[in-house]
Amino acid sequence: MAKVVVVTSGKGGVGKTTTTAALGAALAQTGDKVAVVDFDVGLRNLDLVMGAERRVVFDLINVARGEANLSQALIRDRRVDSLYLLAASQTRDKDALTEEGVAAVILQLRERFDWIICDSPAGIERGATLAMRFADLAIVVTNPEVSSVRDSDRIIGLLDSKTVKAERGERMEKFLLLTRYDAARAARGDMLSVEDVLDILSIPLLGIVPESRDVLRASNIGAPVSIGNLASPAAIAYIDAARRLGGVPVPLVRPEERKSLFGRFFTRRAA
Repeated sequence: MAKVVVVTSGKGGVGKTTTTAALGAALAQTGDKVAVVDFDVGLRNLDLVMGAERRVVFDLINVARGEANLSQALIRDRRVDSLYLLAASQTRDKDALTEEGVAAVILQLRERFDWIICDSPAGIERGATLAMRFADLAIVVTNPEVSSVRDSDRIIGLLDSKTVKAERGERMEKFLLLTRYDAARAARGDMLSVEDVLDILSIPLLGIVPESRDVLRASNIGAPVSIGNLASPAAIAYIDAARRLGGVPVPLVRPEERKSLFGRFFTRRAA
């Protein structure tokens, strides 16, 4: 049965688009059929991260308004056969996207894909609420800083009130993905710890993506990090998160715990 996932946050620049691309690619590499959908009308970037910016002819709004059919707008990834992109419009504004149009597109996508991953714009305006409106579950992307966590807390409130599932009285599954995490800086108090973020947001932890140059490099070359350097800690974190999303019980080892075990080992050897 198809699952619609919204990748969301209250703050911009936390890694939603990178996360959408990386999780989509990781899920598609398991054989599932995946569509990643850009809801950031007017400021699209998912096509760049996917390396498909020159291949966009029709977009989400064209399909939602009946100006093109879904098959015309979907762009098949050249590296992973079961991964597809539905880009956002770069020339329209968010008012061109209606709830009825989004509902129709999501319904069509459900009939063709195992996973539909919706890349939400930042904030709480129309584009963000439409991206989450028909979701089955949500991934809240957060950096370990106070402003990002506070804004994510607001988004959690919207997920519990503005979605179709919430209006039906059903529980919206929500998961936390912590990005740009640096255990050494957290230990110095320069950023929030994992426990700090979990205490504030109180939703299950899907994964921890470490601060890594590999993420920026992957975005610049138009390849999701989970396709490129598979030995990269960021790629491993996204692949493991995708597996957990798919129901595989992958242990989640926090970076500071790994460091602590390493330190204890060498302390014993030195003694």
